[in-house]
Amino acid sequence: MNTPLLHLEGLTKAYPGVIANDGVSLTIASGEIHALLGENGAGKSTLVKMIYGLVKPDAGEMQMHGEAFAPVDPRAARGAGVGMVFQHFSLFDALSVAENIALGMETPPPMRALADQIRAVSETYGLPLSPDRVVGDLSAGERQRVEIIRCLLQEPSLLIMDEPTSVLTPQEVDILFETLRKLSAEGTSILYISHKLEEIRALCDAATILRGGKVVGHAVPRERSARDMAEMMVGSSLATPKARAHDVGNVKLAVEGLSIASPSAFGMPLRDVSFEVHTGEVLGIGGVAGNGQDELLSVLSGELPCAVGMVTCDGRDLARDGPDARRILGVLAAPEERLGHAAAPNMSLTENAMLTGAAREGLASRGLLNWTKTRAFAERIIAEFDVRTPGPENAARSLSGGNLQKFVIGREVLQRPEVLVVNQPTWGVDAAAAASIRQALLDLAAGGAALVVISQDLDELMEISDRFAALNEGRLSAPVPTAGLDVEQIGLMLGGAHGMEVAHV
Repeated sequence: MNTPLLHLEGLTKAYPGVIANDGVSLTIASGEIHALLGENGAGKSTLVKMIYGLVKPDAGEMQMHGEAFAPVDPRAARGAGVGMVFQHFSLFDALSVAENIALGMETPPPMRALADQIRAVSETYGLPLSPDRVVGDLSAGERQRVEIIRCLLQEPSLLIMDEPTSVLTPQEVDILFETLRKLSAEGTSILYISHKLEEIRALCDAATILRGGKVVGHAVPRERSARDMAEMMVGSSLATPKARAHDVGNVKLAVEGLSIASPSAFGMPLRDVSFEVHTGEVLGIGGVAGNGQDELLSVLSGELPCAVGMVTCDGRDLARDGPDARRILGVLAAPEERLGHAAAPNMSLTENAMLTGAAREGLASRGLLNWTKTRAFAERIIAEFDVRTPGPENAARSLSGGNLQKFVIGREVLQRPEVLVVNQPTWGVDAAAAASIRQALLDLAAGGAALVVISQDLDELMEISDRFAALNEGRLSAPVPTAGLDVEQIGLMLGGAHGMEVAHV
């Protein structure tokens, strides 16, 4: 691994009001798995976009295989041997695996030949996938395989992966890591972005740490603890979330026999879902993406009607209450999709604060909006949840994903909910921000709120949940105490082995 594949020297990129990258230099060796670490807004996304030809640097230079490298667009980057698997999949649900892969190729072969190539690569790298399956019917892990195989068919020298394990079970993570190690052994370099530092320690040969757009350090991950690397990222000691002693009270939220069809053609219907959450309790619900999480949150928030079954709060039937009526009662929700569902992309943070906070924060009176009060609410969210933004008048789409996530969660937490339902509360946020959000959720529970936390981060659920249940193909296992569960047991439950929780109890 001594031959440099990619060398960056002094890369700088500035946007109005912020320097995203400030003289960044790093070297990736051939066959090296290199981690890129940093807080939300540290400049990771901008840096990889420059490597992939999506953004042009203002200053600095890049070299690939010792020669000048300045891709004008992603096509040029792919032609030079750079492949990228994005955090958000770019697939068409209604098309087959082979059709989706063909759309991402410059000159795709005939469909039959392409199908044979997909099968060959799939078998070689341990990524089982049928080229004929419709993407809308695939699990999140299988969709990721489509993206990876699409890249591998281009035989890249450098593969960039952005948060690749955020939608995978522990067993699927093991398969992915085996694939990446095999690619590395064959000479492919991998630039790996993740907030899961234990994964970085297990997988990566080297790490570059960014803070405030600058390189602040390098590390050999297996020689450092996760806490060490996290503290390098934030530049200070890292707080560990701690639950305050409190009593668990009466049943606050009850769901009984809930069954609904998904509004999406490729969604997952809920099948006879039942559970209870008490005051002062955190119920963690785990599941691989696409197993009914969005549908469950939409029913609890009032966005989807409860066709079969009951949802009650303090014994009151919520069937006729929409989202606004439930918010007035104190039943709040924060969905997974940040842009478009939790926040309106082109509206300012002040306006987005108004969208869900109007009733509980008294931001409107007799049909008139109080913008002074709304701005103050937005500023409080920004201050208390350390949202990195020039100000509350900035559009939601201008924030990094992690900072927008902090704003969305902060907006709901500061409204003092009696019931809070959140889906992926720390998705895409750095270690320090994740710890802060988890502490805020624990503090809500200690104050008497009932929380339903839906997450694909098993470590997160084990850290903050009192009880755990697994959602698989729209069915929910019986909740069990989190204490004593291990990641392997939970991974099996997520895969549908619902007998595991019986054995555990």
